[in-house]
Order: sequence, then C-alpha cells, then structure tokens
Amino acid sequence: MSEAEGFDPEWLALREPFDALARSERLAARLVAALPARPRLLDLGAGTGSLLRWLAPRIGRAQAWTLVDADRAMVEEAFDTIADRAEAIGFRVTFPSRRTLLVHAPGGVWRVEGVIADLAEAPRNLPLAQADAVLSSALCDLVSEPWLERMAATLSVPFYAALCVDGRDRFSPPHRADAAIAAAFRRDQGRDKGFGPALGPRAPEAIARLFAARGFTVESAPSDWVVPARGHPSLRGVAEAFLTELVLGHEAAAARQHRGRRGLLEAWSQARLRQIEARILTARIGHRDLLALPPGH
Repeated sequence: MSEAEGFDPEWLALREPFDALARSERLAARLVAALPARPRLLDLGAGTGSLLRWLAPRIGRAQAWTLVDADRAMVEEAFDTIADRAEAIGFRVTFPSRRTLLVHAPGGVWRVEGVIADLAEAPRNLPLAQADAVLSSALCDLVSEPWLERMAATLSVPFYAALCVDGRDRFSPPHRADAAIAAAFRRDQGRDKGFGPALGPRAPEAIARLFAARGFTVESAPSDWVVPARGHPSLRGVAEAFLTELVLGHEAAAARQHRGRRGLLEAWSQARLRQIEARILTARIGHRDLLALPPGH
C-alpha cells in the first residue's frame, strides 16, 4: 500500500465554495432528520473542516464533531479556519482545551475535537462508539472496495458520503483530445491513493451496493461541480482560478497514464487555458452524494 495522498490547503480553500454549491440539500436534510437531538458526528478525512462549515448550520442545534485526518497540520488548520469563519459571522469562539474548540452558535454550541489517525486502518482505529453518524466529503472515491466493505460491515449508524466522483467530466467547447484526456483521467483515478486500488468513479455504485447488502437504505443525488464560463454570480473572482486548477489537474493525471503523448496533452491544456482567459470555457465535473441509513432510521 502506498502512502496516503495529502491535499494542499490552498486547493481545499479554492474548491470549498464550489463544493458548497454542489452538495445535495435534499440528502443533507434527510441526514439531519435522522440525527438525535445533540448529534455526535465523525468526519473522516476532514481536511480544513469544510463539511462542518457547510453542514453544522443546517443541523442548527447543539452538536459535537470529531474531525479525523492523518495530517496533524491539517487538523490544526481546520481549527483555525473554523474559528476564523465563525468569528467573521459574529459567533463567539472559545477553546476550553488545546484539543477542543467551541463555536457558540445561536441554536446551540458546536463542540469540535480532532483525532489524528491513518484512515487506511479504518474503521478499527476510529471512535465509532461515540458517533451518531459517520460523514465524509470527497473521500470515498479515494478508498478501495475492501476498505468500504469493512466500513459497511462495522457501522450501525448513518453513513454520509458527499462529493464522490462518478466519471461524468465535461469541458466545453469540445476539443479533439477530450476523449483521450477523459479516459486517462479515469484510469488515474483508480490508482492506489493509500488505501489500495481506488474506487474512483465506481465509488457511488460501490457504496450503494455494499451498504444495501448490510440492510441499509441508500439514497443518492447528483452533486456536480458546475462552473460557467463567467462563474457563479457570487464566485466570479475565483472561477478562473478554479477552472485553471481543473485543467492542470486533468493534464497532470492524464500525463501519468499517457507518458508518450505529452504533445497532445499540452496542446489540450494550453487551448483550455486560453479559453479560460477568454472566459469561454465551462466545466461540469460529475459527483454524487450518498446517504446510507441503517435499519430503523
């Protein structure tokens, strides 16, 4: 097994508003309705805490979060970012200990703690007894099918997996290299990301199948990144940077699979970068959100 891949906090910050627009409000509402009065939430691969910042206001009451990540610096970044964003909208923030953050929101306190853990070893190294739901965002396409099988076999609480890639990537206007780029990108999504061969775009189907086999009721909804050429009205300032990262990321992934076709890949990326500058490139990157509810929910 290779070492688990890390993510740049700058990339996580850039994608956060697009994630927020993409996630399914319907599935989030179904999750919230299934939670107890003061839910305890285990967020796997929490990064800088973007899922908490999106979901906690929708829960709207006292809640406790445990952010799990293998990167200690990332968890520290999450605490800082959560505190800064909360204070920016007028919420009081306190630190009762070095490992605990409290956000004093109008509907009740959000208690936030961090756990440093190698997720490749999950679920045996997770504090599942203290969780009313297990959550993730942009994680399950990185893991392997055996990893997901272990999770489905262990859990008896809701499992929420947001923003799982499903292979429906499309850039417009068309380019002659689109098909080659897309095929290589999908192959690259299946390489080992530290959990064994990654599910990549097979993740939504695998989640639905493996949890249903354990008696869970599984719901799914599209959660595509959609980036118009001129950006969303509230995100015009970052749409160009986001599209640029998408193009360069697709080129780099395809290059790992097509080492002998550098000329074609570079021609594709240069054409796309010119289209971004001219504000004519649009992108739709396919994702799905999934919610698996155990019997009785």
